[in-house]
Amino acid sequence: MMGIVGMVKELGKAMQFICSLEFWRMAVFWMLSLLVSYWHLLFAPKSKSFPRCDPATTPIKPVCIITGATSGLGAAAAYALSKEGFCVVLVGRSSHLLSKTLGEIKSLNKDAHLKAFQVDMSSFQSIFNFKGSLQQWLLDSNMHPSVQLLINNAGILATSYRLTAEGYDQMMATNYIGAFCLTKLLLPLLRNSPVPSRIVNVTSFTHRNGKIGSYLFFNMQVDKETVSGNCFSRTKPYPCARIYENSKLCLLLFSYELHRQLSSMEKSHQVSVIAVDPGVVETKIMREVPSCLSCVALTVLKLLSLLQSPEKGISSVLDAALAPPVSFTPNDLYYHSPTEVVMQALML
Repeated sequence: MMGIVGMVKELGKAMQFICSLEFWRMAVFWMLSLLVSYWHLLFAPKSKSFPRCDPATTPIKPVCIITGATSGLGAAAAYALSKEGFCVVLVGRSSHLLSKTLGEIKSLNKDAHLKAFQVDMSSFQSIFNFKGSLQQWLLDSNMHPSVQLLINNAGILATSYRLTAEGYDQMMATNYIGAFCLTKLLLPLLRNSPVPSRIVNVTSFTHRNGKIGSYLFFNMQVDKETVSGNCFSRTKPYPCARIYENSKLCLLLFSYELHRQLSSMEKSHQVSVIAVDPGVVETKIMREVPSCLSCVALTVLKLLSLLQSPEKGISSVLDAALAPPVSFTPNDLYYHSPTEVVMQALML
């Protein structure tokens, strides 16, 4: 009886979600954005592509920090980069999932050098505490006080409005503000690296909708109210798709601006920034969407051969992380996936 009641409630939630503007925005416009990404990948003129370099040749043990490392792309990237010789620092909200991921990677790679930190990427205080703990760990481990690779991968797709302790929309805080804060805090460690270091920001093809919408429909202003998500606090129902798009667009714009700032600095501190679009990957990002709808969406994407496993989806992340330390131009800052990975300018 309880099972039937649960099914009825789930179907009710699904029907309510189907009747919302956000569902159709995700079903129609996100699919169009994905197809546009494929079109550019297959038919647009291709710019430079770079081979992967071998981090094992560096004079120190390279340190890689991955946020959202307990599942999906983050966990797959952590394993792959541990095989490449990185000391991988896994960052996640759940201590249980962190321990589980550590065990799984160790079972596959006994030589993996791993460290886990429990961090809430939507909380400034948690991020500040992480920086202090990271520095202390580097000191205690007799490692060079620097970081060679930061992958900002953490992200959520929230379907209801929730505030963080600092008063920000939780989805904007997790997907963008937390990545911004962590990057700025770790820049001294990245610049202190004796070898070129890199920041990889995992964005999404959905940023195209945020860009188009800001021009045509919603007149999005990149101000404090929009970036914090507070401008949507009175919007009913919660515009989850639009906020997700905006968070990824903000992360992409941050990547370009940070690249511009770092490029204007002295060449002795070589820190590069690359944004990555991994395409559609089978992760837990849709955990808050009614399960019957997420199952249908995944099935359709599989039938269209558009859905990748995390192990395949990380190809663009790895290419960005391991590209050699060259002088990137603005046209070289955006990686596409899923099949052949090239670097090209952001185009609508």
